[in-house]
Amino acid sequence: MRERRPTVAIATRLYPPEATAASFRMRAIADALSEDHDVTVLTTIPPHVAGAPTMHADERGAVTVRRAPALRDRSGAIRGYFQYLSFDIPVFFRLLATRADVIVAEAPPTTGLVALVAAWVKRKPLVYYPGDVWTDGVIAMGASKPVIAIMRWLESRVLRGSRRILSVSPEVTQRLIALGAEDAQITEVGNGIDTRVFSAEAEPQDAERPYFVYTGTMSEWQEPGIFIRALALLDHDVDIRFFGQGSAEAGLRALAAELAPDRVHFGGVVSPAESASWIRGAAAALVSIVPGIGYDFARPTKTYAAGACGTPVLFAGAATGGQVVRDGALGESVDFVTEQVSAAMGRLIEQAQSGHTDQLRQTRASWIDENYSLAAAGDRAARAVRAATGTTTRGI
Repeated sequence: MRERRPTVAIATRLYPPEATAASFRMRAIADALSEDHDVTVLTTIPPHVAGAPTMHADERGAVTVRRAPALRDRSGAIRGYFQYLSFDIPVFFRLLATRADVIVAEAPPTTGLVALVAAWVKRKPLVYYPGDVWTDGVIAMGASKPVIAIMRWLESRVLRGSRRILSVSPEVTQRLIALGAEDAQITEVGNGIDTRVFSAEAEPQDAERPYFVYTGTMSEWQEPGIFIRALALLDHDVDIRFFGQGSAEAGLRALAAELAPDRVHFGGVVSPAESASWIRGAAAALVSIVPGIGYDFARPTKTYAAGACGTPVLFAGAATGGQVVRDGALGESVDFVTEQVSAAMGRLIEQAQSGHTDQLRQTRASWIDENYSLAAAGDRAARAVRAATGTTTRGI
């Protein structure tokens, strides 16, 4: 008689085919765990995808994905307190009904809290995988003091109650400790990108004019409007193409109409493969972090996606994100200053036209594959989950 494989339930709002850093991370840990666990992912129905249970498999094993509806805003994002709760409340009961020796929960902390309660009821351990620090995020967005206090309490409670916490970087680790996590609870697993999808071999998009590309979340703490303002100063016939969604999108559209009409295009949410294709064909990928508002520690996944395609990165903003670009010679890192950004855009266009970009493409892609493969991060995360399997949850 075959010995029962241990089971894991993963609670996450976002999962492929949605193209976000969080969904990529959760797919990677699910695939890695499926080698020796029966994995069930409890997630949402993304736009234009049916809600029936599905499975996906890689060479290691199969993962069952169970989808349920959740509230989304006009752009299709699950963002906002009511949207979060439309996932969190049902997922509590879904977790109770799902066999699991260990529960893995992705942010926000509201999801972490309901997963912690479910883990306590089931007498199973919780592994929390936050990606970043949500308290810092609400501070950066200018939330009121009561909202910040509630978020800090929620996040601290989830951190203290988790058996293991998975951190994507040393900077995030320090912020988690500041919020009440113990160093012994935390496993740094790193971050990265799926280099099977994002690679120098991706088929490049063929556009009428050269273009820069911005992919993923458009938010206040990224403020990608700096690239539109820089484009308006640029003496080159070049466009910017935005793919993704976010709270800053409406403002970006208005700014583009004012400063660079017909030169800025918004393509909405696209699949990872299509995103890779647009990145591969770009003169450079645009990445930004506004310095001094609480997100200086961030290392955006956009950087890894571009580097994996061999496309240079233009990073504007806080020092930590720029360090990755400098370490891998991935492109240009400048201050969050419009004139510096515009000058860097000009240099990158000239490098693309001269053939210099293509000469460095494979070198950049290889560096990302060696240092920031998401499969490797998923394996490290899976090892931490395996270590937690069979133990009891910490107190609520």
